[in-house]
Amino acid sequence: MTSSITYLGDLRTECTHLKSGQTIITDAPIDNNGKGEAFSPTDLTATSLGACMVTIMGIAAQNHDIDIDGTRLEVTKHMVADPRRISAIDVNIIFPDKTYVGKEKKILEAAAKTCPVALSLHPDIKQNLNFIWKA
Repeated sequence: MTSSITYLGDLRTECTHLKSGQTIITDAPIDNNGKGEAFSPTDLTATSLGACMVTIMGIAAQNHDIDIDGTRLEVTKHMVADPRRISAIDVNIIFPDKTYVGKEKKILEAAAKTCPVALSLHPDIKQNLNFIWKA
């Protein structure tokens, strides 16, 4: 098993990563009968996309001796109704103020676009990526 989830009531869960024992709380969003006091499950989906992208970029960076420490991601999830679902995820990938050559940019962009979460999401979920190179 990967995780265990306990329903705490009031539209809240506690999720435990079994190998590490780390926990996270989820809460239904305000616009779906919840309190919005923690990540919603769909927030976690969008956030997982960004975290996966930067993790795979980190692996590529290590393999090609590229420094991406300090890279930040801004993730925005868009929902639609009938049925309620994620329609799009915007990911702004903001690199630190360092110089990256064309080949490094191509390696990092390809890594982000081919992360396992990106490849696992339904094709109807639009993934809008914006790579922001400061230097």
